[in-house]
Amino acid sequence: MTGIVTQSTGAQYSIESDNKVYNCTIRGKLRLKGFKSTNPIAVGDIVDFFTISENEGVITKIHERRNCIVRKASNLSKKSHVVAANIDKAIFIHTLKNPVTTTVFMDRYLVAAESYNIPVVIVFNKIDIYKPEEIEEVAELMAVYHDIGYKVIGTSIVTGQNLDSLKQELEDSICVLGGHSGVGKSSLLNAIVPGLNLKTAEISEAHLSGKHTTTFAKMIKLKENSYIIDTPGIRGFGIVDLKKEEIYHYFKEIFEISHNCKYHNCQHINEPGCAVKKAVEEGEIYFSRYKSYLNIYFDDEDEKHRQKEV
Repeated sequence: MTGIVTQSTGAQYSIESDNKVYNCTIRGKLRLKGFKSTNPIAVGDIVDFFTISENEGVITKIHERRNCIVRKASNLSKKSHVVAANIDKAIFIHTLKNPVTTTVFMDRYLVAAESYNIPVVIVFNKIDIYKPEEIEEVAELMAVYHDIGYKVIGTSIVTGQNLDSLKQELEDSICVLGGHSGVGKSSLLNAIVPGLNLKTAEISEAHLSGKHTTTFAKMIKLKENSYIIDTPGIRGFGIVDLKKEEIYHYFKEIFEISHNCKYHNCQHINEPGCAVKKAVEEGEIYFSRYKSYLNIYFDDEDEKHRQKEV
């Protein structure tokens, strides 16, 4: 039988096939193939399996993925973790505070998505809690990413601002929801999908950071042909499987201007005749984006710097 992975808890997988859900494990041989990731099977994967009872089965094959969101498993690990696979669109949730989402963290997620040609919608959530000066800061951030070419939406579950726009983005597609713990992923889904009742939690008063409410990735059917993959919140997003000389390809505006550099193999660090550095100096490329590029470029050589920035 063939089905799609709708939930992963590490050792157990829920597989949906012909509108029925099977609880499955991985065949031993499949487990021993030496996967580089901590989770050889991710939510969204298409798999083959055979049944051993009415509701149980064993996975025997993983079909080739058309794309995935992948990150470094941990700061000290050389392995990767596949967040979700076979995605039509990624929805990244940003909050200016409670918790803070840095532009470096957001840009790392965007690069991971861009490397697999996954479109990203950036949702600037909790608009209702910001002071006037913070509203201005969020508006500037939204303008930055809109100018780059990303779809941006400002939302609030308190006022209902733009929830209809977000709901439209989820129509007729498989979307993955990403962001820090506490940015309001589950709350947003509850607000736009009546009766969903996902578990939510308050922000930690001591650290102003989110508490994990989603403990494992899960695919939720919103309606026919519309699915959302809710994922656990993450604090860091290490980039994997990208060559240094290719990183700038996944910063849209940097890649576009790089064609004007003096040298075709310019890495935009300290090379003469670099059009990208000139564009940064002249404000054509936002400094925060260039800073994120450097952060990822020097990732392997200065791990402490990466942890500090993220």
